[in-house]
Amino acid sequence: MKVAALADGLIAGAVGSTALNVATYLDMVVRARPASQSPQESAGRVADVTHLDLGSADRAANRRSGLGALMGYGLGVAAAVGFAALTRGRRQPVLRAAALLGGGAMTLSDGSLTLLGVTDPRTWRRTDWLADLLPHIAYGLTAAATWNRLRPSTTGG
Repeated sequence: MKVAALADGLIAGAVGSTALNVATYLDMVVRARPASQSPQESAGRVADVTHLDLGSADRAANRRSGLGALMGYGLGVAAAVGFAALTRGRRQPVLRAAALLGGGAMTLSDGSLTLLGVTDPRTWRRTDWLADLLPHIAYGLTAAATWNRLRPSTTGG
């Protein structure tokens, strides 16, 4: 696999992650819901497991917030780079690519949260699933469109 395909996966993942965040913030505005604390909790768990000192209580809270957001972008980029490897750098039908990318990112995200003991999806309500699913659909569609835009056409046109 060529480096260009991995770089395109990185770009598609970053664009998809931005779309996921926009969809999440729109949901917060529409439903007047607070921000999720899951990213910060995940960052705190990772810091605990790795014995990373985040500093005083105030500094640690700020660092958990920043680390949580960066971990989210990292998962979004990792999903798209994995997709690039899976597809061997080839364009894909947008709906297939969107399902693979969105499903992959959602699995990485929810799987990480579950493994870290931050949440248990088996206890989620329908609204919780929708609040998680809709941003990942936005991620998948946006990352897929970006991927296909960046990758060369196999038909030469």
